[in-house]
Amino acid sequence: MSRRWIWQLPDWPNFRFEPARVGSALERARLAQGEVLGMARVLGFHGLQSALSDIWVEETRATALIEGERLELQAVRSSVARKLGLQSPSGAVPRNIENLVEIMADAAEGWEKPMTRARLCAWQAALFPTGYTGLKKIEIGRLRRRLEPTQVVSGPLHRQRVHFEAPPAARVAKELDELLKWLSRATEDGILRAGIAHLWFETIHPFEDGNGRVGRALMDFALAQDARTPLRLYSMSRELQDHRSAYYAALERASRGTLDITDWLVFFCERFEAACRQSAAVIERTLAKARFWIRNAEVNLQDRQRKVVNRLLDAGPGGFEGGLSTKKYQSMTGTSRATAYRDLSELVELGLLAARGEGRATRYEPVVPEWATRAR
Repeated sequence: MSRRWIWQLPDWPNFRFEPARVGSALERARLAQGEVLGMARVLGFHGLQSALSDIWVEETRATALIEGERLELQAVRSSVARKLGLQSPSGAVPRNIENLVEIMADAAEGWEKPMTRARLCAWQAALFPTGYTGLKKIEIGRLRRRLEPTQVVSGPLHRQRVHFEAPPAARVAKELDELLKWLSRATEDGILRAGIAHLWFETIHPFEDGNGRVGRALMDFALAQDARTPLRLYSMSRELQDHRSAYYAALERASRGTLDITDWLVFFCERFEAACRQSAAVIERTLAKARFWIRNAEVNLQDRQRKVVNRLLDAGPGGFEGGLSTKKYQSMTGTSRATAYRDLSELVELGLLAARGEGRATRYEPVVPEWATRAR
């Protein structure tokens, strides 16, 4: 094989980067992280429950979606709610979803435990409870052993493009052990450590399948170690899914050429900063919702009115697509047009909603001073 991949270089895995470029991106990421951690400390676990649930659901669905697997939203919500102790067990949730949530919990909640080969193998096995990926039977709970090259490819069979080729199976155990040894004693900044660990793991590609999800769980583990908290405060996988093409391209570029991973670490820090900004917005919505109901604690509402207002508050400023109309209220509550109009008019009179527009173009939004202040 011609020398094409960084694991073939004689000084592999001695990564290096430009301190000035990486330091600038890291500083911005740290500022964004500090805002989230500060909000979390003020609110505590009970005040954060709703936000944590939203972040967990986003993270679970995103890490699967990056691999092309769409998880049913309600099933993920149910599994996450059980894990966070927000609801009692009721109804069956697909095993693959339950297992993925368990892996993510172990990565965050087990940040103080050492990362071992056995732990990674257990994560990979949990992703494939049937022992199959699609119709293909694979080895689970153990490192890959097949002699043929392990490649990441795209395109039709007659014209496939090789994006990456992993080290031969005979090297995998030694390579993974070296990564884990480094992870146990690394002195690098915690965010950079997470970025390096993720790239390093994906370069080794130790399993027949599931490397992406396990590698992102390893990233979450390193980020939890950095924050020194089991709370999942940011959805890094959601951010990577939102920039999936750029994520794959950054990994591919880093896997070729030299061991200078400056571009990869800058990309990683930028995505982490954005993930923190998203989390801050989610937590702020939770705070705004709590304050809204404190201000309106004495108001008596129909259950259907409260349900719709909560939907609007959960969506956040501008998050309810197309705005709330009388017709949408009918659909959400199963009421007649006359009842919907009367309910909405009452909510406006009570000061809970504001009406914008006229006639059939009228749209309703919650009266939340914090949203207006943030917009300015």
